[in-house]
This record gives sequence, structure tokens and C-alpha cells, in this order.
Amino acid sequence: MSQDKRKYDVVVFGASGVTGKYVIEELALFYKDINWCIAGRNRDKLQDSLKEIGDCINKNLNSIDILEADVGNEDSIAAMCKSTKLLLNCVGPYRFSGEKIAEQCVKHKTHCIDVSGEPQFLETVHLKYFEEAQKQGVYIVGSCGFDSIPCDVGVEEIRKRFKGDLNYIETYLSVNQPPESTVNFGTWQSAIHGLAHAKELKPLRKALKNKVFNKNAPKPEYPLKAKGYLFHSSIAGGWCIPFLGSDKSVITRTQMHNFQFKNERPVQVQTYMKPYSFFTAIATLIMGSIFMLMVKFALGRDLLEKFPEVFSLGMFSRNPSSKEKPGEGSFKVIFNGKGWTEKLEDPTDRHQQPPNANIKAVLYGPDPGYISTAVCFVASAFIILNEEDKLPFNGGVFTPGAAFSNTSLMKKLEERGMKLTVEI
Repeated sequence: MSQDKRKYDVVVFGASGVTGKYVIEELALFYKDINWCIAGRNRDKLQDSLKEIGDCINKNLNSIDILEADVGNEDSIAAMCKSTKLLLNCVGPYRFSGEKIAEQCVKHKTHCIDVSGEPQFLETVHLKYFEEAQKQGVYIVGSCGFDSIPCDVGVEEIRKRFKGDLNYIETYLSVNQPPESTVNFGTWQSAIHGLAHAKELKPLRKALKNKVFNKNAPKPEYPLKAKGYLFHSSIAGGWCIPFLGSDKSVITRTQMHNFQFKNERPVQVQTYMKPYSFFTAIATLIMGSIFMLMVKFALGRDLLEKFPEVFSLGMFSRNPSSKEKPGEGSFKVIFNGKGWTEKLEDPTDRHQQPPNANIKAVLYGPDPGYISTAVCFVASAFIILNEEDKLPFNGGVFTPGAAFSNTSLMKKLEERGMKLTVEI
């Protein structure tokens, strides 16, 4: 079926979940030109989601269509994919059903984006479906939420504005959220199963390099060394620890794409976060160590899933707090980069002196858990639907930075409350 004849522009799959509800609100309030509907396995819950969001924004959403689709029923997934130009997949953890959805989207020529922060899933889809998605003219773009658009697209924006050769960027994330706010249990599950299967990554990345990114990138003449587990940063203005989310792996694949397909010098990256205080940093490191030990054992994983509030110090919950009002939470990412004023013609050529130019940028945004995720997610869908001529190739599997580098995505995000400032 031609995409021009599809009934919908967008289907929100998994719309009865917490993330899905924020996506409904974002579409209903700010994207009146998009013809969208929602999908999931329980019609009653989907109707409740429309009523809840409609009441919240004082808008009648009874006219929004509902599709019943269950990952256990291949025919229903196929029918859902055939009905739309683009699928927003909100059903996580993605390692359980995400690949099946991506496969159906490629098969039925439906663009697909998700908000996954799971490297194993993301890189598996990249490896297995990159060539077929190109043949089908389909765009599969993962990590289109808070994981990892702010950092990945932010690095791309800085790389483009830096006139010379950029050697590295360090990112420093800080989050301001109300004490009573909690994060979706699905995100907690994703972290548990992702770390439990971390050994899958090494052979997966080797295969990805051999099949997709087979050009040998130059070894940095001035390597960016990782900082310690706990350090004080004058750049971030406080005590910092490594950020263990998916941002670094996503940005790294973007840089591999840039070198492989655009002949651009890859930028080194390290990602950090600044907790509220020194004591919060210490507590986070301790609980993180316990978490990483427990995911190695079935009993430990079972306890982590049963008692997320205990093992996350209240950050994650099976029963997330009520829907936040805009402005209750926020985030800031500081980008600290260094490179050379000179830009060498060949990205494999080596500079004869240490980096001599600095760049700093700050990206601000609303609540990262849900509001920013919905903003990034729906903006990504809008760009794919409206700026396909600015996307790479004629289709494929991409990171956000690789997919949206030449589009107006950052402008769209700034229209929705984010702000990027750059100092060179």
C-alpha cells in the first residue's frame, strides 16, 4: 500500500501507558495538522486515556480513532502498520517486543520511531534492518525521547557550528524535579534487563562495525580520557558522576555514521551527570553498585522488579505520581567541547599541535521524564512526515543525530520550550 493512501499520518502504539498519555497531549495541543489515532491491546484503557487527557486539557478527544493491536497477534500488528505512515512505538521494555514491531514496520513500509534507551535493542535493529529499511524507503529511528535527542542532536548542532575540527565533547546533565515525582516502571525494567544482558553488546558492536560501519575510523591523536566515578567539575558547578544512560552509545553511533557516510571527523564523547549534592552523588554510586551486582542474578532481578522504590531511592515506582503540570520539572545539559580552529580536508589527517579552541553550549528543557520525551518524540515524527527530503539516503535505521542533522528539528524543539545557547 502506498503511504499516500494510508488512513493515518501517525499511530501512537501503547497509548494507555504513562509516556503514551503525554504523547496524546502533545499531539492534541500542538499538532492539529497531523491525522493521528491511538492503538493498544485494551480498548477500554485506551478510551480512558483519551478521556483523562481530554479532561486535563479541556478538549473533547472522542473523535480520535482507536485500533486494537497486540504484540502477541501478528495480524493485528500488521493491520496497524498498514494503516499509518508512521508508528510511534511507546511499548517498552523494547527488548521484549520492539524488534517485532520494527520488523513489521519495515515489511509494510511504515516509518517507525521509539523512545528506547536500550543499546542492545537499538543496535540489534540497526544491524538487522539497516539495508532492508533502505530498500523499502522506511526510516527507523530509535531513542527519540529524552534518551537521547537532547544530547545526540545537541552534539550534532555544536559540531555543525564549530568551524574547525572538533576533537571531543563532554556532556553534563542535571535534573530538577519535585521530590514527590517518580519515573515510569518500564524504564526501570529496561535498565534491569539491559544491564543483565550487557555481555551481548561486544559481539553485536563487532558485527555492526563489519556490516554497516566498516571504514576504519582514525585513532584520536589526543584521546579524551574518562574522569573518575566521583569528581568535582568547575564546568558543571558541582560534584559529578558518570551518566550510565544510553546517550554515549547513541552519540558514538552518530559519529560512526558521520565518518562512514559523510567523511566527517568523528567526535569523541564522555557523558556525566551532576546530582543534587555531594551526598546524593555518594548515595547514587552506592545504590548503582548494588543494582549492578543484583542484575547478575535471577533472584536479584526479581527483587529489583518487586521493590523499585527501595532500590532506586524512590526515583522509580510501579505507580508513578500523577501527571505533572508543565514547569514542575526541568533539565539542563552542559556541552563542553575542544578542538582546533583549523579544519583538515581529510578526517584521517592528524593535527600537529594540541587542540586550541573551546566551545561551550547549554541546552535547557522541561521535565525530562515525560514532557521533554513527548516533545522530542512528536517533533521527530513531524520532521519525518514533513522533511523527508532532508533525511539521509532514502531510508534506513538511524540515530536521531544521524537522521535529523540537516533538518529543522532543533528549531521545532525550541518552539516547544527548549533552548540551546552556544559560546565559541
